[in-house]
Amino acid sequence: MSKSEDDKRSKKKAAEARLEQLQIALVDTQIWTMANGQKVCILLEGRDAAGKDGAIKRLTECLSVRNTHVIALPKPTDFDKGAWWFQRYVNRLPSTGEWVVYNRSWYNRAGVERVMGFSTPDQQETFIRDVPDFESMIARSGITLIKLWLDISRDEQKQRLDDRRSDPRKKLKVSDLDQVAQDRWADYSAARDDMLRRSHHEHGPWICVATDSKVKAREHILRHVLKVLACPHASDDVAPPDPAIVFSYDEVIEGRKSLRK
Repeated sequence: MSKSEDDKRSKKKAAEARLEQLQIALVDTQIWTMANGQKVCILLEGRDAAGKDGAIKRLTECLSVRNTHVIALPKPTDFDKGAWWFQRYVNRLPSTGEWVVYNRSWYNRAGVERVMGFSTPDQQETFIRDVPDFESMIARSGITLIKLWLDISRDEQKQRLDDRRSDPRKKLKVSDLDQVAQDRWADYSAARDDMLRRSHHEHGPWICVATDSKVKAREHILRHVLKVLACPHASDDVAPPDPAIVFSYDEVIEGRKSLRK
């Protein structure tokens, strides 16, 4: 085995060991939140292939099946289209002791629906105007809301989408919209920037995660969740996330960080 291969294997083992310790801390944290009747809601948003599925898997795979729910809704039905936009999400919010993780959320209206024209400009404007109030109500109800924007570069997205098409195990991830994600990159960037700017608020701040490295992104997402929930016994010895990977949208507003254009 060459030195580079040996180094790569050592780094992989070290990353797996860190992930295992973080998952143990998450289990202890969930036991604590269940005992204290806390309600946790985590949103993962981002472009196609930004790493939402993989991050959610690492976040939830050791947690309680009964108390952890991953929500990935299909496209809206005719009923959904005619109802209050938030209605299809409200009855899936966490109850006492539960964790709910959204793999895309109500923010579809400000992202793919805006870019693809799946809703009207008036509907999109109503959504982005109302979402801070909606999330403030969630927070006041006692739900801990964690909003994550997973940020990927255009080149890395293309590579991952190409890899999906060549891997038979990932057939279910392939979509007719994959090429649109690349072709309309600038439109998605504009939608993202407007969405983050107008929906970043005290009760629902956005946290941005650089995801070109899947391994690093997954690890530091777990670190961030542990930091927010702050279980006194589970997270005391857990280092905070790397600020180069996980950072508040405030830093983007202030010009200290930037998102992929």
